[in-house]
Amino acid sequence: MNAPESILAGARVVTPDGVQDRGWVRVSAGKITEVGSGEAPAGASVDLGGRWLVPGFVDIHCHGGGGGSFTSLDVEQARTAIRTHREHGTTTMLASLVSAPLPDLAKQISTLGDLVADGQLAGIHLEGPFLSAARCGAHDPAILRAPETAAVQQLLDAGRGAVRMVTLAPELPNSVNAVRQLVDHGVIAAVGHTDAALEQVVPAVEAGASVATHLFNAMRPLHHREPGPIGVLLEDERVTVELICDLVHLHPAIVTLAASHAGTDRTVLVTDAISATAAGDGTYELGKLPVTVTGGEPRLADGSLAGSTLTMDVAFRNLVTACGLTVPAAVAAAATKPAELLGLGDRTGAICPGLAADLVVLDDDLRLDAVMKDGTWLSTPA
Repeated sequence: MNAPESILAGARVVTPDGVQDRGWVRVSAGKITEVGSGEAPAGASVDLGGRWLVPGFVDIHCHGGGGGSFTSLDVEQARTAIRTHREHGTTTMLASLVSAPLPDLAKQISTLGDLVADGQLAGIHLEGPFLSAARCGAHDPAILRAPETAAVQQLLDAGRGAVRMVTLAPELPNSVNAVRQLVDHGVIAAVGHTDAALEQVVPAVEAGASVATHLFNAMRPLHHREPGPIGVLLEDERVTVELICDLVHLHPAIVTLAASHAGTDRTVLVTDAISATAAGDGTYELGKLPVTVTGGEPRLADGSLAGSTLTMDVAFRNLVTACGLTVPAAVAAAATKPAELLGLGDRTGAICPGLAADLVVLDDDLRLDAVMKDGTWLSTPA
């Protein structure tokens, strides 16, 4: 049940038109019904005391959290992960799966499909198994395979429309045809975990690949005589780039460089979070691979990073405080652009009348203070 009508007043409200320093937002029946500045209208109001009010975050790349993993066939683990990230401001998310044998993936997709159907998830992201063994990261190289048409279709059919994005390496056989197949089904084709040369990436983008899965990570590095995938993905205006802004996966200078070049229309923050997120150091699994988390950094036995323990509120803060972007630019990267990418820009991702009242309150230091989902407080302002 939605909370009764309320007015959130006295906030720095970040809207598509800029920052309202004495802004207010009227919420009714789970929707934003009015946005203004200056003296708030009469009514039941919450004084936010000059804190920031931004849209709820949208994460298109997340594997789990709170000890729960989306790769599990246990729906309660998935619900735990969703709840954990909502508590950190992510009000809309895709569930990301890692490489597994096709029958196992089909079961995982079918299980998560029920959570998509009831609106708990915005869809499913398949990060594998169509990846390069040379850039497999935390994916079992023995499971990786080329994206044959039948294999791709088997996974799409398992989701009954729930699969929203698939990451693949464009150098694999049939990859360009697979990109076209995905796009024809209304699925986002993403390039990632790739050792491709520039000449192998261009045809995939021409065929419709439109996202760079965690740019820089698990892909051939940028070189001044061989630009590789980064040279295409960062430059092409048709491609949106994911950035993991935990200050571990990427140096702040690289985040600043990429975000500044891609601009607010093409930059998306993601967590790539695993089950260990908000669950403390220890031993976990990503897919079937053991992961040790020490000091918040998840790594395989060989020392490779295995996802992150990042939450979107921290990624947002890092983008501003460590990488020098503005708060409105961070809002675009954490909410507005990913919502638009998923085709949800008419429902969420911005503070505008008619959109869902998915809202996050941040203090002066951009630390999370409160979260609202569909007009209901998940945590109330201090």
